[in-house]
Amino acid sequence: MAGARFDRVEVRRPDLRTAFPSTFSARLTGETALAVERRAKYLLVPLSSDDTLLMHLGMSGSFDVQRHQAGEPPGRHDHVIFYMSSGAIVTFNDPRRFGLMDLLPTRSLSAHPVLGTLGPEPLSAAFTASTLARACHGRKVSLKIALLDQRVVAGLGNIYAVEALHVAGLSPERLASTIATPSGAPRASAHRLAAAIKKVLNEAIERQVRPSYRSGRFRVYDREAERCRRAGCRGTIRRRTQGGRSTFYCPACQR
Repeated sequence: MAGARFDRVEVRRPDLRTAFPSTFSARLTGETALAVERRAKYLLVPLSSDDTLLMHLGMSGSFDVQRHQAGEPPGRHDHVIFYMSSGAIVTFNDPRRFGLMDLLPTRSLSAHPVLGTLGPEPLSAAFTASTLARACHGRKVSLKIALLDQRVVAGLGNIYAVEALHVAGLSPERLASTIATPSGAPRASAHRLAAAIKKVLNEAIERQVRPSYRSGRFRVYDREAERCRRAGCRGTIRRRTQGGRSTFYCPACQR
């Protein structure tokens, strides 16, 4: 999409998670995608019209790109088709329809009910032990639940929250407030956790770049009843549910 013009936009149903704007296709047609960006789990495409196309994949959404006009007829779950001036055909497929698409004035993005409240990106320089400690200061929820709060850190999902807690040696059940001092300064645990979050996310990116690196993908996630992989630890991975999501952890080395 980046740098190309929307020649035609075909919307094949009235809604996904929410209804499409009534003028969705018309407002996109003829406009140029200036870039394709990401904020947390949202895709943002700023347009030459000073609008921004906002998209979220939901649980089952995906994009398919073809470089020619000839192809198979749209599938049952192909809900939006973007025909770009480059000749690319970008199709959004979403069987469960939990995805989202909207058009917003770019100047109003900071006031968006979700985008305006997001915390720092975990791989950015803005995300540090200090910012993590301040966000958790005084919080009476578990550390795992705090990490899934997008106001604390943007875009961190369940799997990598679990993995980071294991790398940092921190129990998912401990109170979030315990990684900060009474004044909100970071304890050693906050430094370990901030570094662990960056580590597991960078490793995940590396696995996408180097497929041969996929062996031993997770340390604890989906490894219930298996031996802990931390060197010297004789613990066994357990599973419990927190906030409706599965948590995997080692009770022996995560405190």
